[in-house]
Amino acid sequence: MLTALPFQVIYFVLTCLLVREDIRSGLLPDKYLCPLLWSGLLFHLINRPEFLFSAVVGAIAGYAGFASIYWGYRTVFKREGLGYGDVKYLAALGAWHGWCVLPALTLSAAVLATSYVLIQMLCNPGQQIHKNPLPFGPFLAAAGLLSGWQSLINLPL
Repeated sequence: MLTALPFQVIYFVLTCLLVREDIRSGLLPDKYLCPLLWSGLLFHLINRPEFLFSAVVGAIAGYAGFASIYWGYRTVFKREGLGYGDVKYLAALGAWHGWCVLPALTLSAAVLATSYVLIQMLCNPGQQIHKNPLPFGPFLAAAGLLSGWQSLINLPL
């Protein structure tokens, strides 16, 4: 458990920094995303080597899944519908939580984001909230914590 604690601190600190940056600037910088991804893989290599394959597949699947959405939307509509930082963030979350959590994680993030937009539209009926870009990173972070906290906390002592 003592070897897992520094990794968990890194996970939470980098997640908080990413949420702050996405809210402030609308960007998820690589200076936080890359350490998050690699620390997730290193966490599993050291603490849960039997889960490392799932973490690597999770990073690949997270990246490939959102990258296909990113490029598909961009090809059809000639503009971005999803930031590329979100693509890399899902890869990092896949590295931490494994591939099997990704469907629930992305669904949770989408439901949280949709709920937020609907509440904003109800509270501010005159504003065109749906036309402004929505930082998706905070919703991915919340979904990552909701969907994957068991895999981070339930380590043997």
